[in-house]
Parts: sequence; structure tokens; C-alpha cells
Amino acid sequence: MRTRAITAGLISALALTLAACSSEEEPTAADKSSQAPSISAEDKAKAREAAGLPAEPSAEARKAFLDALNAIDARIIKPGKDDQAVSRGLNQCSSVKSSPDDTEGLAKSALGRFTIDTRFPEISTQETGKKIVDAVRKHLCPDF
Repeated sequence: MRTRAITAGLISALALTLAACSSEEEPTAADKSSQAPSISAEDKAKAREAAGLPAEPSAEARKAFLDALNAIDARIIKPGKDDQAVSRGLNQCSSVKSSPDDTEGLAKSALGRFTIDTRFPEISTQETGKKIVDAVRKHLCPDF
């Protein structure tokens, strides 16, 4: 008798759990229409500008930037992480825009942003940082 009560209790708990899991329904057309609309390219560009970021680089500018980083030191770009390097370069543009004349500060922030200061202390110098900032300015945000 006691076993039946325990079994019945477990079955009831399992049924409630399954009912809760299956209560998630697909959104209806009305639900979908109430969701936020997708962001237009124009709105994305405005948001990037407001954040101090330049537009996405052209394929040519992107390649030139990656080539410039490789010319400084081939280890700066982590293997298979070209997108990450470009993203970090675009973020560096924000620093360039906010402090365009702070050469030493920009060099230091570039070394940190590209994790050179922790990964490659032997090349973590102001000279390396300045070269990265020069590549950023030349290829990703020449108007900053």
C-alpha cells in the first residue's frame, strides 16, 4: 500500500513537470507582431556613431588593417580570430575619438585591448602600441 502511494505521488509529480514543460507554445502571429522590430542599417549606423565607433570597414580596409597588424607582429592576431582583431580595432577607434592627442594613453590601451601586455610582454612596448594605434587610425577610423 505504501509503495502504491509513493508511486502515485511520483507519477503525479512527473505529470505536473511534463505539463509545465509542454505548456510552452509557439508564438502566434499576434505575439510575433508585438515583438520588437528588427533594427535598420541606418539605426545601427546611428548607434555606432553615438558610441564613438566607425562604420564597419570595407573588405579592403579590413584586409589592410589585418595586414598592418601582421606586419607589426604576426602573433598579435590570434589564429582564426580575424573578426576579434577587427572588433578590437574598432573599439580602439572609440578611444582614439575620445582622446585623439593622448599618444601614450592610446598606445597603452591598444596593448591591453589586444592582450599583448599579458600574452607577449616582450613586445609590450609604447612603440608596439603606437604602431597598432597608427594601423587603427589609418585603416579603421581615418576621420577620427
